[in-house]
Amino acid sequence: MTRRHALALCLCVLPLAAPAQDPSPYAGMETREIKSLSSQDLDDLRAGRGWGLALPAELNGVPGPAHVLELRTELGLDPDQVRAVEALFAEMQAEARLAGERLIAAEAAIEAAFRDGETDPDRLRALIDTAAAARADLRFVHLSRHLQTVPLLSAEQIEMYGALRGYTAADPCAAVPDGHDPAMWRRHNGCDG
Repeated sequence: MTRRHALALCLCVLPLAAPAQDPSPYAGMETREIKSLSSQDLDDLRAGRGWGLALPAELNGVPGPAHVLELRTELGLDPDQVRAVEALFAEMQAEARLAGERLIAAEAAIEAAFRDGETDPDRLRALIDTAAAARADLRFVHLSRHLQTVPLLSAEQIEMYGALRGYTAADPCAAVPDGHDPAMWRRHNGCDG
């Protein structure tokens, strides 16, 4: 084959090659056991952590038991307040763990239906409804405990809580308050957008 023929062959083949594409933002997630939940999500749900579900309460001045306990000294909680908030937190954790396991199971069922190729629109609707109900139950657990925390604190403690958590700063993106996951804080406060 002459050099000219080789060049002509290359020029004919090049247009057939697929254009380079950026990988999907989901690349790598296909290896997850449950595609819709990261390993961090699973850890958080199994541990009964908030998972950001109580933000409407938290960011509107309605403290939750977990962070109140973290700030017990700064807030000047008396022993009766500490006992009451600890009991509320323990109750919340127990319920959140159970609700989290139900959500994990529901998401695993959706995963299995697609993995096994055994779903249709009616079955899919039922699976989604089950997952949505589990998520709603989990969210209720967290949000309701914020409501139950407020009567245990004074107005001054609630105000101090907001300041200590960084909610009274003019620019929430300027500094991530102690106790917050930096990435989640930035995402929920629109700092990266």
